[in-house]
Amino acid sequence: MKCNSLVMAMGFSVLTLAAHQVQAAPCADHATVVATLAQTYGETRQAIGLASDNAVVEVFASLETGTWTITVTQPGGPTCLAASGQAYQAFSDPLPVPGEDA
Repeated sequence: MKCNSLVMAMGFSVLTLAAHQVQAAPCADHATVVATLAQTYGETRQAIGLASDNAVVEVFASLETGTWTITVTQPGGPTCLAASGQAYQAFSDPLPVPGEDA
């Protein structure tokens, strides 16, 4: 599984905001959101994580068009759009060596 530094950097800062702002975001059942992102934007899931409140955070992106979408699914709840944008790039950075400047 590829790690994406962009996702990591954005994800940590967005997770807290996204988890608190999902009430105003467009929401639907998970299957509908996934199908819509695939059919409309050609996006597929690139990363998934669990937020501190047990919300599932997913990053969907199209490697062809560069569009990306971050979704948040609350436990037992709908999937909501938290953020979206352009210029997605997938890459994997090595972990920094302890004791060296990052």
